[in-house]
Amino acid sequence: MIPDDVVERVRDEADIVAIIGEFVKLKRVGNSFRGPCPFHHGKNDNFSVTTKGGYKCFVCGEAGDVFTFARKHLGLDFVEAVKWVGVKAGVEVEDSRHTEERDAREPLWEVNATAAEVFRAQLWDTPGGKIARDYLASRGLSREDADRFGIGFAPPDPGTMRDALSALGFDAARQTEAGLLVVREDRPDPRPRFRNRLIFPIYDPRGHVVGFGGRILDNGEPKYLNSAESDVFSKRQLLYGLNWAKQSIRKADRLIVVEGYFDAIRLMLAGINEVVAPLGTALTEQQAALIRKYTKNVFLLYDSDQAGLKATFRSGDILLGTGMSVQVITIPEGDDPDTFVAKVGAEGFERAATDAVDVFDRKIQILERGGWFSDLRRKHAALDRLVPTIRITADRIVRDLYITRTTEVAGVSREMLEAELRAQQPRQAEERPWSPPGETTERRPQAERWRSHQRVPSVIMERELVRILLHNHILMQDAASEISSADLRVVEYRRIYTELIASDTPDLEEIVRHLDDASVGVMQQLLELNREDLVRFDKAEAVLQGVIGQLRSFAARREAEELQRELQAAPDDDKDGLLRRIASLQRVSVASGSRRWKQFAIHNH
Repeated sequence: MIPDDVVERVRDEADIVAIIGEFVKLKRVGNSFRGPCPFHHGKNDNFSVTTKGGYKCFVCGEAGDVFTFARKHLGLDFVEAVKWVGVKAGVEVEDSRHTEERDAREPLWEVNATAAEVFRAQLWDTPGGKIARDYLASRGLSREDADRFGIGFAPPDPGTMRDALSALGFDAARQTEAGLLVVREDRPDPRPRFRNRLIFPIYDPRGHVVGFGGRILDNGEPKYLNSAESDVFSKRQLLYGLNWAKQSIRKADRLIVVEGYFDAIRLMLAGINEVVAPLGTALTEQQAALIRKYTKNVFLLYDSDQAGLKATFRSGDILLGTGMSVQVITIPEGDDPDTFVAKVGAEGFERAATDAVDVFDRKIQILERGGWFSDLRRKHAALDRLVPTIRITADRIVRDLYITRTTEVAGVSREMLEAELRAQQPRQAEERPWSPPGETTERRPQAERWRSHQRVPSVIMERELVRILLHNHILMQDAASEISSADLRVVEYRRIYTELIASDTPDLEEIVRHLDDASVGVMQQLLELNREDLVRFDKAEAVLQGVIGQLRSFAARREAEELQRELQAAPDDDKDGLLRRIASLQRVSVASGSRRWKQFAIHNH
């Protein structure tokens, strides 16, 4: 992290008018400078910048300081923003997280980046790459297009990639650790994971090559293959294209989520840059938490067939659970996003986006067209498909609108629907607060649920994380850089934390507006604790580090358990990588759990 005194020095030295003036044409009006807003792309001079260090748009409400501008306009995280502004201000900024020691992941980033270049050379500079070049041409992609995304080719010969990387100084051990080579018990000689596949490098948000996705070019299976789990690659926590999209996401204040690599590439080639794709799996909670750092407005652009609709509604529920607004873009039957945008271009896409409907309304549309509200029996079945979505929705205003919409379309009373919502168990265990086995948390008084939270160590840490941040906003960036909202299991804490870290200058009244009643109640209890119960400010940062360490330990342990279950059904080629990743997570769990913790004790209030 960057020391507070360095942050303040950069803020004081920075000329906010000059910095914002590089992106916005400003003119002096009295004691401030005015220009068109870069966030909602206005044409009038409603955007004001003051020499005291702040900006505000009087139309869209965007406001903040020089760091906020760098984060939102350039797509940087807080540390990157401070460093960028520091360069402009002539202040040297060092991040202690990176100066204390070399990042242990660098060897894997290095071998992956080199492999990406070798794959690219195999695509364009070898006779064997012709099959991949022809395939790209059939998809309408030129060499310039492919090079923009680093697309390459994995040759079928098992020795080519291994030998090329070995000649560049990367031994078999490092290639295996990165998941480029696979070792099987029945075949001790390491073999390349990717053979005869079109290769898509996968980057983390900071631009490191962390893995690859490969599309088969013959009749083999699976059609798409990702890198094995490693210390730098976890398909649950990465989104294809985010490294290119993050700046555009903040500028446009929206994100398009598509299903595949080619869909994302086609949109970016059309000039629609705020697009990402999951890595061949359904959208995960970790990915939703990552998205929430950049925007609250998500558009789902999936195929219109049954499989696409299923993926749409599953993704929609996960995104609604993190407080986002979710719209569905519908494309003609027979098209997928790739072919659709190839035909209609950016203008046609924007017309379709303008006609997008809320994900809940889309579900109602399909139920209505299928006649699900035509008789009592089918109406009850339709409600069974709507109620879980209402219940999981975190934004209480949106939730109330969904309730009203359902009463209108299904002809049930609001009282009856709300009673059903209170009675129904959540479908996903991670979406309900902890409770002893056999108990139904939704039927228990809030105070009893609150007391039950205190009995589980992980929940105590979640409570302390949220409590410290509610009273010490200055520590928000420290927490956000290490803990994802998906790491929190208690839904109320998760929702409060999600809103806290999404705001540069937390406005508690605004946060309350977006929380469900249960989360508001929990937040109120945390805010009303007696002053003597609070961690002293001078110790808050140290205690927060202990809390973060414990939560990272719990998250690593849970991920290791998930991978352990996945190991049972994994193909032989994946097992070695999974075992290494599990062992690494177990080491992280032990190391994080002891971090700065023995010095501090947190009382169970």
